[in-house]
Amino acid sequence: MKPFVPPPLPWPNLGWESLVPVIGRANRALAQFNGILQGVPNPGIMLSPLATQEAVLSSKIEGTQASLDDVLKFEAGDQPKQESLAADVQEILNYRQALRDAVLALKTRPFNLNLLKELHATLLAGVRGNDKARGRFRPVQNWIGRPGSPMKEASFVPPAPDRVLEFMDGWEKFYHAESPDPLVQLAMVHAQFELIHPFLDGNGRLGRILIPLFLAEKGVLARPMFYLSAYLEQHRDLYMERLRDLSHAEGNWTRWIEFFLQAIEVQASANTRTARDIMALYQAKKSQLLELTRSPWAIVVLDHLFQYPVFSASAFPTGKNGPSRQAATVLLAKFKGAKILKTVHPPRGRRAEVLAFPELLNLCEGRKVL
Repeated sequence: MKPFVPPPLPWPNLGWESLVPVIGRANRALAQFNGILQGVPNPGIMLSPLATQEAVLSSKIEGTQASLDDVLKFEAGDQPKQESLAADVQEILNYRQALRDAVLALKTRPFNLNLLKELHATLLAGVRGNDKARGRFRPVQNWIGRPGSPMKEASFVPPAPDRVLEFMDGWEKFYHAESPDPLVQLAMVHAQFELIHPFLDGNGRLGRILIPLFLAEKGVLARPMFYLSAYLEQHRDLYMERLRDLSHAEGNWTRWIEFFLQAIEVQASANTRTARDIMALYQAKKSQLLELTRSPWAIVVLDHLFQYPVFSASAFPTGKNGPSRQAATVLLAKFKGAKILKTVHPPRGRRAEVLAFPELLNLCEGRKVL
């Protein structure tokens, strides 16, 4: 099988007439989510569990098994018993860090290929794939197929390594180009990135990190906080099938774009509901904590719970940025008594108690976790 040669973007002959309805629905759903996003006070705090959930689900598409609960417990000092689970958690944390690094970088410079390589280096730091040209475009040919299968049996062979930079230069130009519709453009940007497969590992996760970055840079969203992996993970087989359909000269780009925009529409609506629910929970707990504690630190405490819904009691904010250690102990006891917090692991020896905020965890997971 010969390496794939992707035609330059934009691909011609899109079925624009059939795309008009789905384009309209996706843009309306995303505009509604953006309105909610702009109304969230301190979105970096209130919606931080959603960023972690995105990292969990995007990594799960690639085969990791760790859950949001596993990641938050790990950050609270609760080490997974299985070595494989610990490795999964580290991949997820790398994904979230790469997303954070990208958001910070885009405040001072536009997206470019150097930033893409930096994000790749972060994504694979200390995890599987760390030795596979981390932070560099692939120097050798790769292919997609059954584990251990030779190239002649591959289901897809990306472009030859000596042409990766050429294709990525064209991809970057299209990323920044003007387009009749930015969501159609994003669908093509995402797919073309996966077809070029510029790295030896991490292409899928990196391609999904680009989605919120693109939407924010194009001004579609006020903040790069749109997460699509829940839909893509739920429809993983169809996601992969639609991408594979593009890996030949007659690839059906209209069908791919319809799938991608439907994903945006459905996920934007789900994200809107979740963001509203989180805001409602925040307001409800704000009133409850103020009534329960009568403490000037109530809002500081509340922000901590939303940013770290699983945490070690020893990491609870005290001193200059919070109540005294003695007051914190009293507050935590009140929260447990009011069933706002639940003990995940009791204190043992030098290890502090690990606590969780079940209502927020359950809300973000969409099911009862604790």
